[in-house]
Amino acid sequence: MTKQFLAIDLLLVLLILPYSTHAVVFISEEINTTPTPENFSVCFDLSCKSIAQLSLNQNQWQSIRQLFLPRANTAAKEREHIGRAIARMEQLVGEMTNTNKDKGENESTDDPRDHQMDCIDESTNTTNYIYMMQEAGLLQWHHIKEPVTRGFFFFGWPHTTAVIEEKANATNWAIDSWFHDNGIKPEIIPLPQWKSGWHPETK
Repeated sequence: MTKQFLAIDLLLVLLILPYSTHAVVFISEEINTTPTPENFSVCFDLSCKSIAQLSLNQNQWQSIRQLFLPRANTAAKEREHIGRAIARMEQLVGEMTNTNKDKGENESTDDPRDHQMDCIDESTNTTNYIYMMQEAGLLQWHHIKEPVTRGFFFFGWPHTTAVIEEKANATNWAIDSWFHDNGIKPEIIPLPQWKSGWHPETK
């Protein structure tokens, strides 16, 4: 997927978003917008070129639920739980879709069978995973929001992230799994900081 086509796809999504008040709008109608552990969509191959419909068995979903125990007594602790759960979901899904070799950012392995993910794939999948956690009653301090895009023509190439809102103070947090390889905990930072162009320090 070239940057030109990615920008066009994002423009279409951004034009639609203001008119959606009840469900998250994704780049493809094939994506399940009310996912459950028994039926959810996963994007890969850049901007949801490929979409798999998957399900988790009881043991797999229980391994996600256990990451929220003991229950968080602060919003910060719950964000830690969410980060670990996203990483675990990526590990489970990676084995099912052969995306377990996905590299951080848009670094390619030069093997199409590794099914690289861009920020559209990552933000879509992360949003779906968090929605599943929310609907299962695993979140008490946050709720899911629509993905947010920064940049966009005027400030560099666009980049998109999943977002949650802290209920107590309406603070929005970016949950960005694009920066790291498959199965690594996502970056979770205040959305205004992320929108300013934030990038994790290079090790």
